Amino acid sequence: MLGRENDNDVEAGPRLPREEEEEDNVDPSDPFDVADTKNASLETLRRWRQAALVLNATRRFRYTLNLKKHEAKIQRLRMIRAHAQVIRAALLFRLAGDRQFVSGKRVAPPSLTGDYAVDLEQLSSMNRDHDTTSLQQFGGVKGLSDLLKTNSEKGIAGDDADLSKRKNAFGSNTYPRKKGRTFWTFLWEAWQDLTLIILIIAAAVSLGLGIKTEGFEEGWYDGGSIALAVLLVIMVTAVSDYRQSLQFQNLNEEKQNIQIGVMRDGRIVKVSIFDIVVGDVIPLRIGDQVPADGVLISGHSLAIDESSMTGESKIVHKDQKSPFLMSGCKVADGVGSMLVTGVGINTEWGLLMASIVDDTGEETPLQVRLNGLATFIGIVGLAVAAAVLTVLLARYFTGYTRNHDGTAQFVKGKTKVDDILDGVVKIVTVAVTIVVVAVPEGLPLAVTLTLAYSMRKMMADKALVRRLSACETMGSATTICSDKTGTLTLNQMTVVEAYVGRKKMDPPDDASQLHHLISSLLIEGIAHNTQGNVYVPKDGGDTEVTGSPTEKAILSWAVKLGMKFDAVRAESTELHVFPFNSEKKRGGVALQMTSSDVHIHWKGAAEIVLASCTKFFDSDGHLQSIDEEKDFFKRAIDDMAARSLRCVAIAYRPFDSDKVPGDDAGLDNWVLPDEDLVLLAVVGIKDPCRPGVKDAVRICTAAGVKVRMVTGDNIQTAKAIALECGILSSNEDATEATVIEGRVFRAYSDKEREQMAKRITVMGRSSPSDKLLLVQALRKCGEVVAVTGDGTNDAPALHEADIGLAMGIQGTEVAKESSDIIILDDNFASVVKVVRWGRSVYANIQKFIQFQLTVNVAALVINVLAAITSGEVPLNAVQLLWVNLIMDTLGALALATEPPTEHLMARTPVGRREPLITNVMWRNLLVQAVYQICVLLVLNYRGVSILQLSNEPREHAVNIKNTMVFNAFVVCQIFNEFNARKPDELNVFSGVTRNYLFIAIIAITIVLQIIIVEFLGKFAKTVKISWSLWLASVGIGIVSWPLAVLGKLIPVPKTPLSKLLRKPITRRRRNASDE
Repeated sequence: MLGRENDNDVEAGPRLPREEEEEDNVDPSDPFDVADTKNASLETLRRWRQAALVLNATRRFRYTLNLKKHEAKIQRLRMIRAHAQVIRAALLFRLAGDRQFVSGKRVAPPSLTGDYAVDLEQLSSMNRDHDTTSLQQFGGVKGLSDLLKTNSEKGIAGDDADLSKRKNAFGSNTYPRKKGRTFWTFLWEAWQDLTLIILIIAAAVSLGLGIKTEGFEEGWYDGGSIALAVLLVIMVTAVSDYRQSLQFQNLNEEKQNIQIGVMRDGRIVKVSIFDIVVGDVIPLRIGDQVPADGVLISGHSLAIDESSMTGESKIVHKDQKSPFLMSGCKVADGVGSMLVTGVGINTEWGLLMASIVDDTGEETPLQVRLNGLATFIGIVGLAVAAAVLTVLLARYFTGYTRNHDGTAQFVKGKTKVDDILDGVVKIVTVAVTIVVVAVPEGLPLAVTLTLAYSMRKMMADKALVRRLSACETMGSATTICSDKTGTLTLNQMTVVEAYVGRKKMDPPDDASQLHHLISSLLIEGIAHNTQGNVYVPKDGGDTEVTGSPTEKAILSWAVKLGMKFDAVRAESTELHVFPFNSEKKRGGVALQMTSSDVHIHWKGAAEIVLASCTKFFDSDGHLQSIDEEKDFFKRAIDDMAARSLRCVAIAYRPFDSDKVPGDDAGLDNWVLPDEDLVLLAVVGIKDPCRPGVKDAVRICTAAGVKVRMVTGDNIQTAKAIALECGILSSNEDATEATVIEGRVFRAYSDKEREQMAKRITVMGRSSPSDKLLLVQALRKCGEVVAVTGDGTNDAPALHEADIGLAMGIQGTEVAKESSDIIILDDNFASVVKVVRWGRSVYANIQKFIQFQLTVNVAALVINVLAAITSGEVPLNAVQLLWVNLIMDTLGALALATEPPTEHLMARTPVGRREPLITNVMWRNLLVQAVYQICVLLVLNYRGVSILQLSNEPREHAVNIKNTMVFNAFVVCQIFNEFNARKPDELNVFSGVTRNYLFIAIIAITIVLQIIIVEFLGKFAKTVKISWSLWLASVGIGIVSWPLAVLGKLIPVPKTPLSKLLRKPITRRRRNASDE
């Protein structure tokens, strides 16, 4: 396979056996060895920050979690929650007294003021205090809805005028947020770099001395040029950082813009959470976020998780005795509908959000590792700068440093103090500038740059990143556990087959084939046992069906059979609802008929409901025992499942009304009888495979990422879809080990599950807990697991996985909040794009590292050798600052924003602990650095003769030679930037014309270099050079291209260099521990 042929691929890194990798690479003494920041402790995060060598902490840690603010936020939340609990505790006494004299009578509502007969302060007080007395004074929920001009069943009108009135009267569902930082803030933060501050001070001293000794006209150049170069670095840095900030700001706003289903004018519409208004009627189901404060209209087994507000993890049940719902809480169980009574800043959640600063910073594993690399390089750079400083000062004060005319710069007892100070300042300036170049401050920030770019592009690819680290980790994913419905399939369900009794309906929506008794019971059960809705426009337009895809399919089928949704629902009263449960795979409802009869309707997974049936209706409407016919129905179900149809059974049973609990508490705790059922129908629902999903699965397989299907559907349906999608290549692959039911996997021991997990390809009839067990088992086997999920019960698996992928369309808010990335179109092909982007992030960072280290090594070695041997450095402070700008900011922009290529998916996943600098990178950078060092040192020492400048005045000849060294060095970096694009490919120009930013940066660099050399001579200490010397510079630079091709032909060992160097140390440690 192609991936196996590229074991030394720089963008993937060499693959290591998992056990050996973990054993050899984990170093508890290394603060930068943080493989997973998703659930890292605060102590771990604090440890690596303290160990990092940082010149500008404000800038370096800008996008990491602010630990002080995070701890302060937690303390503030605790304080606010504690305060809220005290208020509620005190209210209990007052409310107890209030109830004594209310005596259940309706108190006259307040007089009409404004557009509504209740004002903002009254509602806010009621919501804040959970004041049931005030609610009763308004006439209960019904009376309050009348005062708010709302229909508790159909909602508000929802036209622009109505919405505007409500926002004016009660406020909008927004809260004040901290404004984004201005450009000036970033400019100020860029100033905080210690080395730049030292350079500014040195420039100021040099400026003063120069003006004093040479006058203003000539004396300002030395100090002024350094100051202007520093200002340019600061300005470019601030602009780059500000652009990144705007990108993150836009992405954070997108995360907060939750879409909510609202009942308006009798139909359920999706609106932004910010557009919710007081008076809105909102249906609630498991996993939803309560979008505003409100009161319960109706509900069944409704349980709310109020931990986000109270800090207590207990679940609170809501009913007419406890009807108040708080914004920001989650629906843990049951169904219901609420009337919005408070929005935005007028809710406790709004006050909470407005009073805390939301710190969106977080570190990623790659960011931590790059801080470690930057620290190591920085220490080497500091040592080199200290050596240069020592050598230059020693040479200066011993008289070995000479002017261009050969005279000594320092003569004891003769040189003026100002001249000594000026000489020392110049030496210090060079040493500090070496530190600026040597300490790769921009290296960790390059991760942020490429992540910001990737996240923006991923939005276009229908993926919203909630956690930065997920972008990187996705590049290491070795397996994807995917849902079936809506992810691998289109989620466009239709009923294509139906069995009523022993008869197969043909066509399935022909109502004339049904006995009227069966038809009425079917329609009754479908209309009530649903969380969907059917809206028939008054103007006679098309009927609108809403709900989950399965419910929409069954409701649409019932409409074709003649169901009048609203009329059927009005004929009976719902006593109790058991919402569909992913564990039990079914949902039920108990109905009180007008005749006082009670009907209990069930709907769910066909084989599970069938197992509870004892009778069925034949085609004439007569009850028959199902015992002898169960095999027939099982065969029908298996036949439909084998053709990739989702099978749903609909059943009911009459129930003795005397056995129904008589009070609300009894009804809430009533367990609906689910035995002795009468089978009404079995339907087969077609959900076609998504176009392109087979190709996406094939790409994953070629990339070394195994795709597993984990679905709640029938095992036969799951197998059929897996074959259709290419997850199973043939029927022969569908063995007992690869295709398994959730209950079977669940029954294994932990050790058996670990052994089985890697072999499983399809898991059918799985519950969310089965998915969690599979994720845990795979992770123990060393797999990097990405898992998709949409339900509330998927939250533990999404949280446990290395990368949790929630579905944007079908996913609940609980699932989305537990996820790392939201797939906006629920499409598996988008998951594959996320893998590609994850690999691209890692590859781009490695390209930038290779480019930057080449510049670092070459610049440091050239300056050090020149300083030791001649007492001068060929690259002065201004020139080094310009090189730093090319290397740091412009280099990061050019290389860290390379778009992903198909080449990335032709290799195995990136190991999470594999070295950042691979053997291929070491080879490439050493080849280029050695070439540059050799050529430039030859120019430095023999440049005057090589360039035939012997007849020129010595000072002019030296200036031309130094300019040539500087120019050739910069041109080499421009050409080497192309090499860095494709570290492992011979053709470095592939796709370059599509990367407009790269071309623009190269063009800007060339233009600025020409300007610096030709027009800013006094500023940069350069002189104009002839066109022949320009051609010579280009010739020196262009040699790096064929040299890179030859270098890539040099074989490198598969074992990473870092591991080879660490082996003797590891062996010594083991021997010491054995002794």
